[in-house]
This record gives sequence, C-alpha cells and structure tokens, in this order.
Amino acid sequence: MRGIIDPDLGRDIVSLGFIKNLEITESGTVRFDVELTTPACPVKEKFREACDSAVSAIAWVQSVDVKMSAQPAQKSSAQSGPGLSQVRHIVAVASCKGGVGKSTVAVNLAFAMKQRGAKVGIFDADIYGPSLPTMVKTEFKGLFQDDQERIVPVEHEGMRMMSFAFANSKQGDPAVMRGPMVTNVIKQLLTTTNWGELDYLVIDMPPGTGDIQITLSQVIPVTAAVIVTTPQDISFIDVAKGIKMFDLMKVPTVAVVENMSYFVCGNCNEKHEIFGSGAMRKLIEQYGFEQSIALPMDPEVSAQCDKGQPIVVEKPDSPISEKYRELADMVIQEISKTLFSDAPKPEVKFEAGKGIVFSVDGVGGELSTADLRRGCRCAACVNEMTGEKVLRDDEVSEDVNPDQISPMGNYAVSINWSDGHGSIYPYEMLKELASALRQD
Repeated sequence: MRGIIDPDLGRDIVSLGFIKNLEITESGTVRFDVELTTPACPVKEKFREACDSAVSAIAWVQSVDVKMSAQPAQKSSAQSGPGLSQVRHIVAVASCKGGVGKSTVAVNLAFAMKQRGAKVGIFDADIYGPSLPTMVKTEFKGLFQDDQERIVPVEHEGMRMMSFAFANSKQGDPAVMRGPMVTNVIKQLLTTTNWGELDYLVIDMPPGTGDIQITLSQVIPVTAAVIVTTPQDISFIDVAKGIKMFDLMKVPTVAVVENMSYFVCGNCNEKHEIFGSGAMRKLIEQYGFEQSIALPMDPEVSAQCDKGQPIVVEKPDSPISEKYRELADMVIQEISKTLFSDAPKPEVKFEAGKGIVFSVDGVGGELSTADLRRGCRCAACVNEMTGEKVLRDDEVSEDVNPDQISPMGNYAVSINWSDGHGSIYPYEMLKELASALRQD
C-alpha cells in the first residue's frame, strides 16, 4: 500500500500512519482501518478501492476488509470556551461588503460538508441581520440549557445550529446595541453553546473587516477562512481587504467564492456575465490564489432559501449543488494540506548583500530588491485593463528595501517596501521573475 499516495499531503498512506489495527487471520483474511485526517475526505472511496486492490493482489490473501475512519478530535484550548472543546476545525465564511450571498454560501457549504460524511455545525454571527432561521426552517421551541449549563443547539437533519435570532425573545425585532455589546453577545453564544463533537463548525460572519471579525479571530481558534465576493471591481477591492485581515490574524484563506458570476439562459443555454468578468483572473495573477470557484446566478437557490431548505439538501443532483460540493471538497482538502502536510513551507527573506532570497517547492532563488519592487503587478503598477506596465523602472530606487515580509496563507507573500508601497507576490511569480532575470 506504499504506492497509494494522498494527493493533498503528497506522501503514501503507510508513511503517513493511516493504516491502523491491522489483523491477518490464518484463513487469509486481512482486516485494517484507514484513518484519514477527516471523515469528509473527497477521495476516501478511492482510497478504499486502492487498498482493497493492492492487498487482494497478494497471492495468499483470500478476502480484504477495509474500514474507513478519521482521526479523533483534539480538544481545543481552554480559552476558546467549553462549548468548542470538541470542535476540530472552525471555518469562517466572510465578505467585506453585504449583498454578495455570503449566508447562502455558508449554509450550502455546511450542508455539502455534511453530505461528505462530516459532523458539521453552523453559527450565524450576524447579530444585526441574522438569516439562519430563514434559510433553514426547523421546528423551534426555544433555547434550553443542559446539565452543564451550556446552551443546547437547534438541530435540523443532524446539523447543529445557533443564531442570535433563536436567542432573541422577540424574533424579527432588530438588535439595537453598540459594537462592544455585539461582540460580547456573539462570543457568549458561540463559546457556551454545547456543539459537541464536530469536524467542522462553519461561522457565517457579518460583512466587513471591523471589530467583530478581528475579535472573533483572536479569541477562537479559526482554522481557515472562505471569502465570498461578486465579479465587480469594487467587490474585488474588498476581497483584498478581507484576505489581508485574515492574514494579520494568522488565519489562512483557503478559498474565494465568486458568487453570481454568470447566468445561463434557459432558452439559448448561453452564459451571460451580468456583473462583468475578470475578478477571478486578477485573484490568480495578483495573489496566486488558485483555489477559487465561480457560482452562477440560479433562481432556484434563492427560492429554496425562501422555503427554508438549502438547495444542496432539496435538490442534491442539480448543477449548482454539485458546485457547492466542489467548494466543500476544496475547503476540506486545503485545510488538510495546511494542517497536516509536512512539505517544506515557502520561505522568503531579505539578506544584506544578496537581496530577496526565497525557497519555494524546492526551488531556490535570489532577486535584487529593486528588481522585485519593479516586478510588482498590483493595480498601481500594471494597467488592469490592458496588462501594460505603468510603473517606470527608473521610478524605483536601487536602494529600496523591504520593511516587512509576511506570508499570505499558502499562496503568496506580502512585502511592505521602504518607499511606502505594498506589494503581494504569488510564490509562482517569484520563481518566474528569477527565471526571467537569469535568462536576461
């Protein structure tokens, strides 16, 4: 089974320690468990089939019994609150402006993860505009405490849920409270709800990059962030703010969702990009952010939300439901790579006399600080419409140096330059620049 490679971690499942409880009988039966990093692993059935095939090929083996399992949950730190002690991963779904469909994405992402076999919960952190009770209608008889004085979450088809709307005695009334009070309410609801054992807790964050988002990222162990946007330029600018905010909080952004990206006409089957295009391309070019997905405008999605049943539950075979499962797989795989991969992390540093020294995917290189500064591809340095370079090389001093170098998730590095400019360089871009300069 050493020939079976985990595509996310890049190593075989034997050296990763996935094979557990191996038992061989005299009659030729082989039994063992394959303990993966998550029960929602998108390729777990492929692992099962590969293990069965590999062991069955041994001449003396008469039968193979493969049991798929997942690593047990590790207790979170005490500071995150007793309710979160058995939650393995917390995924924040965020947007920097309202009206982009963030809550719809959060709810369908959570249910798609559950369909992959994970234990999942949803927390609605939007006090001013809670939407969870509308999007997931369930019989609600009030909130109760268990014998440990923790709040019992509301359940719907095995999904554990909590929202301020459930706690508000006058549901439908607006929440009239100041920022610090809102943060305290969210923290109390989140950390004192008895979530039990969960593989993933999806948090539907309020829009923006303010006190609530920063405080939550500081006081609870958020594993990863998913940012939702739309194709317009103004939304793209906000995506950059969101990615930078989470990076400051040491939370990796594992996926960006371009919602309402296009509309497919039911009569001509032609794709119409109503809100424009190009935002996804900019993400890849400027941030190296390849884990992105475009979701279409689909009237059925909003119709199901109004009915209180997520489309991935009501119509699991629809194309948009498959898109949400693709997003779920993307998030699950990126979290596994972030937490469990032992591959060397990209390294970028400044060394006097050499400039910028980097090592990415086993490829090392050196770049002068001036050359790297001149290679910036941000909107101020390169025309976004034509791709033509706006920054003149002679405008950059040979003495320019980095004031700060910070990694941005798994995909790029941020550099604040001594001339006051801030640049983001995808790791692949560093390799390209070094290669191009060597050829020159």
